[in-house]
Amino acid sequence: MAFFKPKKKNPYGWFGDYKKWETLTALSGGYEAEAILDKTKNALLKVKNGQAVYERDSVLFDKKIYPYSVISALLYTAVECGNNLNVLDFGGSLGSTYYQVRDVIPPGVQLHWSVVEQENYVRCGQQFFEDNTLKFHFTIEESMGAQKADLLLLSSVVQYLEKPHDFLEEIKQYNFKYILIDRTAFVKGDRTDRLTLQVVPPEIYEAHYPAWFFNEKRFLEHFEGYEIKMEFESFVAGEQEMEIDHVKAGYDKGFFLIKN
Repeated sequence: MAFFKPKKKNPYGWFGDYKKWETLTALSGGYEAEAILDKTKNALLKVKNGQAVYERDSVLFDKKIYPYSVISALLYTAVECGNNLNVLDFGGSLGSTYYQVRDVIPPGVQLHWSVVEQENYVRCGQQFFEDNTLKFHFTIEESMGAQKADLLLLSSVVQYLEKPHDFLEEIKQYNFKYILIDRTAFVKGDRTDRLTLQVVPPEIYEAHYPAWFFNEKRFLEHFEGYEIKMEFESFVAGEQEMEIDHVKAGYDKGFFLIKN
């Protein structure tokens, strides 16, 4: 007689409902881990050198998946800015989004793409990836001093900041005309922000780090004075509905905002 064996729950994903960021930092190496940087660098070098098509979160793909909503917003901005597209990509790794979309930006568009990242990513980017179009800077202030950006890109980054609401208030001083938010995590329902521990599958890289799920209404309160030109689901399969503690409790989403 065969006995039914219950399926084990996936040990990877998002877990918990924590009150303090410090509770999780002891469990996580975060994005500063050198192993993550090395894997991302090696993957993107293959993309840069034409040996691979597409990279996301350090994983290589043999077919490119285009983020059409992001591309639409970039092209809209370029047209509005007279075929100039100056992007400040905060938390943009080693240029992942740049390499993902660059081949659909028409050659008639004057493109400048600046990544602002952690120190080790910036130094790596400057050494291996920087060219006349793609630049790397340590701070938003430094980047804006080198080339004033028309569009601020925040792709899968705000939820990994210790004090995300402070950051969203701080960026107001730069008076960005266009803000493009992509792959940002929100919690279902009317509850407050939820702080979780994200456990990354080892086939990507072994890591644990804190990750926020935001109350969408409160998140958008930071952008008073902006028109929501477009809102859209994540282009990544599975991120349209996300599980926390194995319950469908969150989702990734994006917004294209234009200052009134």
